[in-house]
Amino acid sequence: MATDGDVEKHGSHDSVIVSQVLLEGMLTVEGRLSGASNATLFCIAELDGEQIECVYKPVMGERPLWDFPDGTLGHREVAAYEVAATFAKVSDDETVLIPETIWREEGPFGEGSCQRWIDVSDTQLVDIIESQEEQPGWLSVLEASDDFGRPVQLIHQNDARLRQMALLDIVTNNSDRKGGHILVDQQGNLFGVDHGLCFNVEDKLRTVLWGWAGQPLTTDEVTSLNRLREQLVGGDLGTRLKAHLEPFELDVSVERIEHLLQQGHFVEPTSRWPSIPWPAF
Repeated sequence: MATDGDVEKHGSHDSVIVSQVLLEGMLTVEGRLSGASNATLFCIAELDGEQIECVYKPVMGERPLWDFPDGTLGHREVAAYEVAATFAKVSDDETVLIPETIWREEGPFGEGSCQRWIDVSDTQLVDIIESQEEQPGWLSVLEASDDFGRPVQLIHQNDARLRQMALLDIVTNNSDRKGGHILVDQQGNLFGVDHGLCFNVEDKLRTVLWGWAGQPLTTDEVTSLNRLREQLVGGDLGTRLKAHLEPFELDVSVERIEHLLQQGHFVEPTSRWPSIPWPAF
């Protein structure tokens, strides 16, 4: 979380104010996102006249999964935000690629995660097109055929922010980076959402952002990853994450960064696990 002297600006609010309102404000449930697999509630958080639209995910609404411990998905959401915020700071970049996300001990339906709502624009950074021709400014992820035998292609823009998101997904072992989890707001800012399926100790990277697979890490990326590792091992980030992840999950996250640095390039999909989430959107 940013300090008073290191404020991250997001629209008309700064990150410190947003996080405080999400943490301490009164939550009023306005509706439910019906397409979500777990209870995902659209709320208004209000504190001292300040109102923030947000998404509240109570633990009691989490659907049990065979490969993630029960009652931990919201904690993983918060942990992913903390990593993203630190990654932006050590990269000397003001862009935090996940909206402010905090842990609430109390809420209308008990404890859970709470994340700032994003008003999305129509901008598409990931798409499926009925062609296998190269698209200028876009990177190809896979080629296939639709139900009628027509060639289709999953592509995403060659965008520096998406590249940083892809790197962040490797570090957090995100197993659910769907196209619909990549949002662009009305001001053109890029955000990723839905990070409950992160930090598994087994390699489970499933993403639509494979366009940089195998590409060498830049000097700046290597520097940022080294700084992030330091924050995880002996810095404030590691301390904060202890409230949300098990010690062995933190250890594996550090090992994952070390392996990435040793290899010196973006990871590539393998046959050991599905590399694309289903559905992709």
